[in-house]
Amino acid sequence: MSKKIIQSNKVPAPIGPYSQAVIANGFLFASGQVAFNPATGELVLSDIQSETRQVMENIKAILEEASINFNHVVKTSIFLSDMQLFAQVNEVYASYFTADFPARETVAVKTLPRNVNVEISITALMEL
Repeated sequence: MSKKIIQSNKVPAPIGPYSQAVIANGFLFASGQVAFNPATGELVLSDIQSETRQVMENIKAILEEASINFNHVVKTSIFLSDMQLFAQVNEVYASYFTADFPARETVAVKTLPRNVNVEISITALMEL
């Protein structure tokens, strides 16, 4: 097995000992993304829609660095600070997919890094 590390300068650098994404055996595994704006280095926490949009834009940048897009995503995991945010997060999330939606789970957790409200990780195919 070989693996390739994906590192985009359009996404904030990891805040721990992990990679933004890893390609292995035809899959891309992206670490959970939170709403860090890579241009400012600040978290986007003004409202849940803006926060989710920044998370999805960070995922988009990782996909683009790997030369793929949201059509390649086969699985997502969404972590929320509160299930009351589900509908608003889902609305923004859905706008990034057109059809053949990926498998997904959404769970509420006690806390997330930096006290954000949403974190999303993805698994994608490198070839369709």
